[in-house]
Amino acid sequence: MIRAAFAVVLALALPAQAEIPIKEVTSPGGITAWLVEDHNIPFTALEIQFKGGTSLEPADKRGVTNLMTATLEEGAGDLDSRGFAEARDALAASFSFDSGSDSVGVSAKFLTENRDQAIDLLRSALVNPRFDQDAVDRVREQVLSNLRANQKDPGTIASETFDALAFGDHPYATSGDGTIETVSALTRDDVVAAHKAALARDRVYVAAAGDITAEELGMLLDRLLGDLPATGAPLPGDAPWKLPPGITVKDFPSPQSTVFFGQLGIPRDDPDFFPAFVLNEVLGGGRFTARLMSEVREKRGLTYGIGTYIVNMDHADMILGQFAASNDKVAEAIKVVKEQWGRVVTEGVTPDELAATKTYLTGSYPLRFDGNGPIASILVGMQMDGMPIDYVTTRNAKVEAVTMEDVQRVAKRVFTPDALQFVVVGQPEGL
Repeated sequence: MIRAAFAVVLALALPAQAEIPIKEVTSPGGITAWLVEDHNIPFTALEIQFKGGTSLEPADKRGVTNLMTATLEEGAGDLDSRGFAEARDALAASFSFDSGSDSVGVSAKFLTENRDQAIDLLRSALVNPRFDQDAVDRVREQVLSNLRANQKDPGTIASETFDALAFGDHPYATSGDGTIETVSALTRDDVVAAHKAALARDRVYVAAAGDITAEELGMLLDRLLGDLPATGAPLPGDAPWKLPPGITVKDFPSPQSTVFFGQLGIPRDDPDFFPAFVLNEVLGGGRFTARLMSEVREKRGLTYGIGTYIVNMDHADMILGQFAASNDKVAEAIKVVKEQWGRVVTEGVTPDELAATKTYLTGSYPLRFDGNGPIASILVGMQMDGMPIDYVTTRNAKVEAVTMEDVQRVAKRVFTPDALQFVVVGQPEGL
């Protein structure tokens, strides 16, 4: 779950000052979407997110949402798995379905000339999936194969260990992919129930970009989503934060160790979020001038790369980081990370660091809007995070408004080196 959550961070490094005219569209049936029209190329990208995701699952059904989304394209309506694939390919359309801790996602791309047929086919997958037993069994074997591989992956072991330490009995504490035991026990009826629980109109967010008008999108939404259940399963409550400080070592035979570390974070709607966002970029951004990259990699050669992220999930907020180092260097790398974490609290940042970081964050933001697919994905993420529709034009101003005083205040409030937990998977020396 933690590694998947890092993808959410991309939405925070998006573009700003980008002149992107976003329209809010409401269908006749009451479904809302955000739209960026672009008629230069005859295709449209559509992004749909259903809030809830794998966190809706009972503990003994972990992995069922993942299995369900992986089986959505394995036949729908009158078409079996092969027939569905052939129909999709004949339209030159692209569909993908995925599940995360907080949402089920649907991505679609289609040509304008084939829009009606593509939407009909996608609707059948969302509203009338077959979930044939042979398809469920085949996809289950693929999932089980991935789970067996994950048991030998140090990154997965570190992520799952961190989650278990942090979240107690909340669904976040265990992998949404499930375990070999839970996935093996899932039935077709479980998959059908997960479909009804996750895909409902009361939790849907939609964005589109491309060759489609507001009126056309409104009609499309009702046709595509209007027959889904009105309500889905209840959403879980906030996750308890139980992460103890310290170091947890999981033995793994390897010449290097994989390290996940983190602490409690700051909510996305907190007034101090942007100062914390800028400060994190100074401390642990992916650039070579970020402090951790400079101190851990450039000056000491302890790792190839290191980064930290503010991760905001629906029910938890974290500051997370990760790196890998040879077993004889892990202890020193952890020591340096803690020292640098403490330095931003006691010393803050320099004016040059703050100016350079703001220049990078504001300059790189517009580069994210480089196509219909990325634009639609960004817009649906903004909706789910509760951002206003004009966020793309105000975001850079919020970054520019961060002052030295803001950073100093937030460093003392948010960053707590004594609260860091390091999960180390490997055979580290000196820990």
